[in-house]
Amino acid sequence: MTHTHILKLSVGTESVEDLLDWQKSQQHRWPKGCAVHVTRMWPKREAEVLNGGSIYWVIKGVILCRQRIVGLERVDGSDGISRCAFVLDQDVIRTEAAPRRAFQGWRYLDPKDAPGDLAKGRVAEEALPPALAQALAEIGLR
Repeated sequence: MTHTHILKLSVGTESVEDLLDWQKSQQHRWPKGCAVHVTRMWPKREAEVLNGGSIYWVIKGVILCRQRIVGLERVDGSDGISRCAFVLDQDVIRTEAAPRRAFQGWRYLDPKDAPGDLAKGRVAEEALPPALAQALAEIGLR
């Protein structure tokens, strides 16, 4: 069986560090060692997502990192609406910068279209400003 990924905007996030800080502040609400992102729609391709898929985070118009999806859980809101919780590995893996236009909700991301992970030696580098990372990615320099 093949796998697929999820592409999601990290709304209100300025950097990967902002995403990490927000997730750390919410740890008390989630299963130990995991992060959770709740969304309205349940993936129809659930088996493919759970077969090695990751959520790729778009920050300020650029994919900059990903987290492995370890589960999907049903969450019923106080409004009576059933939602999908993406249960994510706590580790955030930085990726090569790849520009993406804004969209609502989430999208499937084919593995062949997913940016590669940053080399281990590059992870500690200070992140480029989002506008510069996007400009470089648009011209093919990541």
